[in-house]
Amino acid sequence: MNTIDTIAAQLQGYDPQAMTADGVRDFLARLVTPVQETIELPLFEALGRVLAADVVSPFDVPPHDNSAMDGFAFFGGQLAPDATLDLQVVGTALAGKAWQGSVDHGQCVKIMTGAVMPAGLDTVVPQEFVQLRRTGEHETITIPAGLLRMGDNRRLRGEDLAQGKAALEEGELLTPARLGLAASLGLKTLSTWRPLRVAYFSTGDEILSLGEAPREGAVFDSNRYTVFGLLSRLGCEVIDMGVVRDEPARLEAAFLDAARQADAIITSGGVSVGEADYTKAMMKKLGDVAFWRIAMRPGRPMAVGRISSIKSAVSALSTGAASYQNESKGAVLFGLPGNPVAVMVTFLAFVRPALLQMMGARPEPEVLLKAHSVETIRKKPGRTEYQRGRVTTAPDGSLHVRITGSQGSGVLRSMAEANGLIVLHHGQGNVEAGDEVDVMMFDGAI
Repeated sequence: MNTIDTIAAQLQGYDPQAMTADGVRDFLARLVTPVQETIELPLFEALGRVLAADVVSPFDVPPHDNSAMDGFAFFGGQLAPDATLDLQVVGTALAGKAWQGSVDHGQCVKIMTGAVMPAGLDTVVPQEFVQLRRTGEHETITIPAGLLRMGDNRRLRGEDLAQGKAALEEGELLTPARLGLAASLGLKTLSTWRPLRVAYFSTGDEILSLGEAPREGAVFDSNRYTVFGLLSRLGCEVIDMGVVRDEPARLEAAFLDAARQADAIITSGGVSVGEADYTKAMMKKLGDVAFWRIAMRPGRPMAVGRISSIKSAVSALSTGAASYQNESKGAVLFGLPGNPVAVMVTFLAFVRPALLQMMGARPEPEVLLKAHSVETIRKKPGRTEYQRGRVTTAPDGSLHVRITGSQGSGVLRSMAEANGLIVLHHGQGNVEAGDEVDVMMFDGAI
């Protein structure tokens, strides 16, 4: 298991007083390890979970050639590019029941979407494109010249999935589409990694829980609710531990209790340089923890490491040991800033990718949207900035983004009005109106 010092030695230019955003993500990718326990879940309970094993298709999908739409099936070799084609209708093929009979040249079968293609037929003309007329006891269609090519509007056996091939792969998040794919294979359950257990609490004597009477200098705790929402959207099992006061005994009990129950611990507050509280001291006492100043805005201070489980922590306390990496795995710690927007930004930029890795999800590159800034944005090279923005579509179809209100790290309203974060990268300078910028969209994350 990698310790803080081991990982630091692997990173070129590691400096806890001037961490880059990319450096933080690299560090966390080396620190965290995926869960190893699996559970078998019914499909209705598997949404948002991570697959623990490949899903192999037991048969071809579709299991037979079938029609892609309502129309008329015929042998496409009769088509000529410069001539109409007249065909006599000799039957109807319905979905779910193979049509019995033979079809000669000059004949066709009326067919429904999904119905098995009758033997020898390979092309379907949509019903809305033909002229249908009755001649005596028979119906006849006329297909316009140049409308179709041989094989049009036919779904081939196995074109979606071939028997024996992986339909879904280990590490994939189970989205609605993937659940539907599993159901199309007749699967009732899927093997998934168990949900990640994440404990969370706020720290500080100035923090009020909802329902408490207001008092001078105190603020209501918003961070617990935003973090709860972020974790819930991610599919984590959230352990809400409330607000913990700046008292050593309470902080110690909270950390040990969290480490006993959870795979990861998230706190807000108490990690800034020079703060006169006990949170940083307790993190150092109970774990292998690094404190960073990240070259970013908002969210400069952050603590990362491990807090030992209750058994190993008690043992270490009794012996006066300073670190616990040899005692037990413990829980990964993410100590976030106290300001509400800084909490959300650091979670989205760093914690969310790390938790996905812990959940067993395959790492994927961050997807950023390109949009034109409608205004000038001042920015100095040397730090990564995350500006709250709202992306809209212009009349010409291009994407534009504007900043939403005050960008102070404690201003939640501008975060609530945004639908993404404008990502201004480490080496980037000022942005002029009309310049393209990267945007991390919120949809699916928050």
